[in-house]
Amino acid sequence: MSTRILIVEDEPPLIEVLRYNLESEGFVTLVATDGEEALLLVEEENPDLVILDWMLPELSGIDVCRRLRETKKFKTIPIIMLTARGEESDKISGLDAGADDYVVKPFSPSELIARVRAVLRRADPEFGEEKIEYADISLDLIAHKASRNGRAVHLGPTEYRLLQVLMERPTRVFSREQLLDLVWGREIYVEERTVDVHIRRLRKVLNEQGEEDLIRTVRRGGYAIDIGKD
Repeated sequence: MSTRILIVEDEPPLIEVLRYNLESEGFVTLVATDGEEALLLVEEENPDLVILDWMLPELSGIDVCRRLRETKKFKTIPIIMLTARGEESDKISGLDAGADDYVVKPFSPSELIARVRAVLRRADPEFGEEKIEYADISLDLIAHKASRNGRAVHLGPTEYRLLQVLMERPTRVFSREQLLDLVWGREIYVEERTVDVHIRRLRKVLNEQGEEDLIRTVRRGGYAIDIGKD
């Protein structure tokens, strides 16, 4: 199951930046725009990690952090404070309230991702074993190698990333536009039909020994990897 991260932030542009970068790395994101909604979503969704802004409507991030730490069920949930308050005293206040890490705005998305992974590893030593498996397909995320039913599957970089995105969220249908964003990135212009070309290449290599085609095409929808596609 993909790691789920709750973003608690009230600035739409920053929410979009966080969602894009986290989802590009395979995380599933949830969003709350105020402190009360954050507590409700933690209760309902039980995310694996919370990225928490300090200055929030209704209830401050510090208060949200304290409440989570006072609740037995959520006292160990990893929390990263994300705030413009960069004074040492502010950082100490955030950590004293129970935050596991403290990131000051503006921030580097790549650094934030690294901190997210580090906090998750501290919380769960088994996090990031760097292997994804679905049906008889396996991806080694360290060596960037794929295999199917034990045989090596030789993929180009784009096909590998495309397969990774599909396998990180099995049965989910991705539109061509979503796949363009996640595989190629929003800064690069690529026509939607390019996705179809790479899907055909991916299918050819995955199924070259006559295996079942696990990639489902959804008309006017997109693509999914789904063992129950028929």
